[in-house]
Amino acid sequence: MKKGSLLLLILLGLFVSVFSSFGATKKYHEIKIFEEIGSTSWICLKNGVDEARSLHVDGIFLHLNTYGGLVNYADSMRTLIINCEIPIYVFIDNNAASAGALISIACDSIYMRSGANIGAATVVNESGEKMPDKYQSYMRSTIRSTAESHGKVKKVVNGDTVETWFRDPRIAEAMVDERVVVPGIVDSTRILTFTANEARQNGYCEGIYNSIPQIIVEAFQVDDYELTSYKATAFDRLLGFLMNPVFQGILIMIIIGGIYFEMQTPGIGFALLASIVAALLYFAPLYLDGLVDVWEAVLFLVGIVLLLLEIFVIPGFGVAGIAGILCIIAGLTLSLLPNDAFDFGGVTSSSFVVALATVLASMLGSFVLIIYLTSKIGTDGMFKNLALTKSQDKEDGYVSNDVSLNAMAGKEGTTHTDLRPAGKVIVDGEIYDAVAENGFIEKNETVVIRKYEMGQMYVYKK
Repeated sequence: MKKGSLLLLILLGLFVSVFSSFGATKKYHEIKIFEEIGSTSWICLKNGVDEARSLHVDGIFLHLNTYGGLVNYADSMRTLIINCEIPIYVFIDNNAASAGALISIACDSIYMRSGANIGAATVVNESGEKMPDKYQSYMRSTIRSTAESHGKVKKVVNGDTVETWFRDPRIAEAMVDERVVVPGIVDSTRILTFTANEARQNGYCEGIYNSIPQIIVEAFQVDDYELTSYKATAFDRLLGFLMNPVFQGILIMIIIGGIYFEMQTPGIGFALLASIVAALLYFAPLYLDGLVDVWEAVLFLVGIVLLLLEIFVIPGFGVAGIAGILCIIAGLTLSLLPNDAFDFGGVTSSSFVVALATVLASMLGSFVLIIYLTSKIGTDGMFKNLALTKSQDKEDGYVSNDVSLNAMAGKEGTTHTDLRPAGKVIVDGEIYDAVAENGFIEKNETVVIRKYEMGQMYVYKK
C-alpha cells in the first residue's frame, strides 16, 4: 500500500511539472539598434540587457539594422553579448555590415530577413579608406575569436561523427581580409559578404524570417509568449552624444584651452568657467556609465594642481610640470576605458589606442586653436572687440603712468614676495609691482631698480 501511494505521488509530481512547463508563458525582450554603432547604441544595449535581467526573460532579441560604426564600441557590445547569462539572438533586419557583423556573430543565434546581408567587416577610417594592416590584424583576431567562442558541434559526415565549428572562424576572418581563402565560398580577391541564403547554407544564419514573433512561433515552437521592448530614453540619447569621441575631443580642447587662457588673465573669469563645465560634461557621463572610477578623476585633478604649482610656485619647468601633464593625459585616457577599479583585464589594446589617440589629438588641437585665437585677437572680424586697438597718444592728453617714478632707477629695495619672475618689492616703505630681469629672486632679498618703464618696475638682485 505504501509503495503504491509513493508511486502515485511520483506520477502526480511528474504530471504537474510537465503540465506547468507547457503552460508557462515564455518571456522575450527586444532591443532595437537601427543606427551607426557607437556610444548611443552601446548604452541602449547595456541598459536593455539590464532591463531584461530585471524582467527575468528567457531570451533577448537584438533587432539590428546597421552599416557599422566604431570598432571600440562594437568590441564592448560583442563582449557583453558573449558574457551575458541570458541567451541573445540577433534578427538582422536588412544590414549587419562591418561592426554589425562582429556583433551579430557574438550572438547565440542569427536570424535574417529575406534580402538581408552580413559581412564586410574591414576596418576603415572616416573617409571609408582601408586602415593599415595592423588594424586589420586585430580585427581578424577579434572576429575569429568571436566565432570560436561558440565552440564546436558534432556532426555525422559519411557515417562518421566529426567535430566542426558551430561558426567557422575562417569564414568570419574572410569578412575582414580579402586575402583569406575559404574553398568553395570565397577566393583571395574580395571581402566576404553573405546574403541571407548564403549565410544559412554556411552556418552563419539559423533561419530566414520576416519578424521576431515569427521566429518565436516557428523557430522556437512557442505559442504562449510575451515580447517586451526596450525604449531608449532622451537621457540615453544625451548620454550617448556626450560620450561620442568627437564631442569628447572638443571637451578636452575646451578644458586645456580654458586653463591656458585663464592663466593669461587675472582673476577668475569665463575661461575657467568654460574649462570647469567642459570637465564636468566630460567626466559625468563616463561616471554614470560606469567607465570612470573616482581615482581617475582625482588623477586628472592632481595633474592640474601639479601644473599650476609648476607655473606659479616652483621656478623653472621640471618634474612637477612633466608629472602634471602625464597625470592629465592619464586621467583623461583611463576615464575612457572599461576597467574595473585597478583591474584592466577587460581592456583591449584597440580601446586603449583609441582612447589615447582621442586625448592626444584633442590636446594637440587645443594648442593649435590657442595659437590661432591668440593671433586673431584684436584683428578684424569677430575677434576685433576682444582687445584694445585704439592708440592713446601722449599728444591727445593720455598719460600711462606717473612719470615721477622714472627717477627711481638705481634705488635699492627689498623683495616683499618671491619674484617668479613677477612679484612685489618694497622701496622707501611703499610696495610696488616688479619683475625680475634675470631668473627668480627669493623673498627678503635686496634688489636694485634697473628701470621703471610703461608702468612696470624692473629689478635685479644686488
